[in-house]
Amino acid sequence: MLGVVLWSDSTDKKAVIWCEDHGELAYFDGAGSSIFDGATLDAGDLVQFEMQQDNQRRLARNMRRLQQGAYEGLTERLVDASAPKAEPEPQEQRGAGFSAANIIPFTRRRNARRAGEFLPA
Repeated sequence: MLGVVLWSDSTDKKAVIWCEDHGELAYFDGAGSSIFDGATLDAGDLVQFEMQQDNQRRLARNMRRLQQGAYEGLTERLVDASAPKAEPEPQEQRGAGFSAANIIPFTRRRNARRAGEFLPA
């Protein structure tokens, strides 16, 4: 499987990897031969590895780096994309007979539905 390193610690020989199948993250815990022997592994590196399913998580084994810094800055872009965005100010009038107070943006309604809340129409 291919993946991108999101975080690594060469001292503890650990890494967290975003997998190409967009499933759960994979964890490298330094078991067995290590990619950390000789070279450092950094966030943004493209790696190839064998996937092993543990009871509670996916483990990366026999990992090797394919390209250093291939996705540099990916971690920061993911954090920025997950940050809540301020909702734009509603317009005063949206067509005849509708005021801004009657409009609930879809994103707010969808987020409320996911949280199990009810918003009136």
